[in-house]
Amino acid sequence: MRHGLAKRIIAHKYFYLMILPGAVLVFLFSYLPLAGLYMAFVDFRPQLGNFWPTLFRSKFVGTEWFRYFFAGQDFFRVMRNTLASSVLSLSLGTVAAISLAIMLNECRGRIFKRVVQTASYLPYFVSWVIAANIIVTLLSAGGALNQLLLKLGLVGESVMFLQDGRYFWSVIAASNTWKDMGYNAIMYLAAITAISAELFEAAQVDGAGRLRQIWHILLPSLRPTIAILLILNIGNLLNTGFDQYFLLGNPLTREFSDVIDTYSFRYGIQNGAYSYATAVSLFKSAVAFVMVLGVNQAAKAMKTSHLF
Repeated sequence: MRHGLAKRIIAHKYFYLMILPGAVLVFLFSYLPLAGLYMAFVDFRPQLGNFWPTLFRSKFVGTEWFRYFFAGQDFFRVMRNTLASSVLSLSLGTVAAISLAIMLNECRGRIFKRVVQTASYLPYFVSWVIAANIIVTLLSAGGALNQLLLKLGLVGESVMFLQDGRYFWSVIAASNTWKDMGYNAIMYLAAITAISAELFEAAQVDGAGRLRQIWHILLPSLRPTIAILLILNIGNLLNTGFDQYFLLGNPLTREFSDVIDTYSFRYGIQNGAYSYATAVSLFKSAVAFVMVLGVNQAAKAMKTSHLF
């Protein structure tokens, strides 16, 4: 077996040389740092000198940091914020992306369609630092949104969107949707183009209008794509992202804006509790890993279900 493997490597040596740089980078930046997860099981106190000897000589405490996190008052709050904002963003983002894809598909003006599609996925490539500044300016007390609401008479005074935690989940969901909607719509547009035109022609002959064609043909045909993308995103629910919460959140909204990523950052980097922050992050990664395994099993089960 080893002899056969050596023969294959020699026969395809140029291909292996091509993937060697990528393999080295993956090892250095993805696998080698895994040794640092040991920090979650020790009482790590950074000292001047070499990092690794200090880490492995630290006092072993087992699962103490995990028990401290689970028993603390922050656990429920952080998990609630993480899951609530993720589910809201996923739900709103999915509906918005499907709606945009259908509207673009129904658009008959090619130039207008291309302009709208380009404008819709352009925010995806904008840094969250820039996007957050746009959102803060838009939602401030004197921002465009408050000015519009005041002129329409919908509110009597400016709404503190970014100072009132009750609005934070909605702000995050709307921000994520605005930023990712155009990019996600591309996948649904690709699925729409794969639908047979004969189905629409047959429905048109039977007297079905465009709305009925969308409801009875287009949306059911998109069901497999929607299901697959949903279960893949569900496996990533705890990875809410860090940038948008860190940039849009503040001490006034911390009760609703503090998620696992910002929580571990605050304790690890700002407060110096490196072992505790590592334990929190490892817990998130472990749960995400289990969810990904579950999603993988769900995807396999769906191959034999009525969704395909």
